[in-house]
Amino acid sequence: MERKLSNTDKKKLDVLYNAIQNNAENFIGYPVSKDFNYEELFRFLKFPLNNLGDPFMPSTWKVDSREMEREVIEFMADLLHAPKDNWWGYVTNGGSEGNMYGLYLARELYPKGMVYFSQDTHYSVNKNLRILNMQRVVIKSQQNGEINYDDLKETIARNRHMPPIIFANIGTTMREAKDDLVKIKAIMDDLAIEDYYIHADGALSGMISPFLEPKPNFDFVDGADSMSISGHKFLGSPIPSGVVIAKKNNIDRISKSIAYIGSDDTTIPGSRNGFSPLVWWYAIKTLGKEGLKARVEDSLKKADYTWQKLMMNGIEAWRNPNSITVVLPAPEQEIVEKWQLATEKGITHFILMPNTPYETIDAILKDVIPSVKRMK
Repeated sequence: MERKLSNTDKKKLDVLYNAIQNNAENFIGYPVSKDFNYEELFRFLKFPLNNLGDPFMPSTWKVDSREMEREVIEFMADLLHAPKDNWWGYVTNGGSEGNMYGLYLARELYPKGMVYFSQDTHYSVNKNLRILNMQRVVIKSQQNGEINYDDLKETIARNRHMPPIIFANIGTTMREAKDDLVKIKAIMDDLAIEDYYIHADGALSGMISPFLEPKPNFDFVDGADSMSISGHKFLGSPIPSGVVIAKKNNIDRISKSIAYIGSDDTTIPGSRNGFSPLVWWYAIKTLGKEGLKARVEDSLKKADYTWQKLMMNGIEAWRNPNSITVVLPAPEQEIVEKWQLATEKGITHFILMPNTPYETIDAILKDVIPSVKRMK
């Protein structure tokens, strides 16, 4: 039977398209890149691409993109200094799934573990911990959004009988603060704790941090046991996606052979989106490390430009070192709505993605600066 929309439904689609097109031009408060073109991949949307099962194992299902997925994971494992011959991963539906996977691995390793994370951690982490039924303690944050290491040490010391599971932020939601994994490992050494796990949430900054100088202490060489990174943020994708990278020797605890698909069940979902790995693969192949580095440098320049403009106009704005996020007092709600600014507790932020033109920055500042002054 031929599938055909009615004229009414066609008009609904046209209205939706025009609204999305307009809204996509007016946001600076969310970390989403839109400077991409994946037209070469459109032909693959004709097929039911499904990467079910382990990306590194054969399967009886062949309509997949797992070959490209493996190349993506290998690229990311190298970028994040994962241990040679001891890494594994897969393309996820987004950062929350990747974070759940890291916490799931930690729980299987340490069923009686206690999870520690800062008060600036993304809201989804509490939800993941409830789903996984894991015990948790919220640690104070420093003023810049980074975890308070003194509070972390004191709290872990009070719970020495429970293996620590650290959920570290590599770029917090509002302030882009990065928790220092080397400092966290030093706490474990000082307390003589040998059994612990560190998961690093690098949703936005995980793709930025490898190209910063000096390099932040954020990846596997600095102490991570697993990492999650989003694809629709700094890389750019029409579909929310991410990757999770973990040490391969820890995967064996959750791996189960499934005869029905002829593969191991090592991921959280059964069926997995087979189009997103193609997007990751295309972006990595067309940009490469040099292209990614250029995007980082471009964003840093725009963040500095924005911060300087705000300060010159008497707005008390600030940013963490080498971050693309500029924090400032919240403007009026009308301006928040107009420019889709993420706002909480009296502050808002600009996230200067590579796709943000200087003309857009100037247009936003023209609205925001007088509005913030009126609020004061």
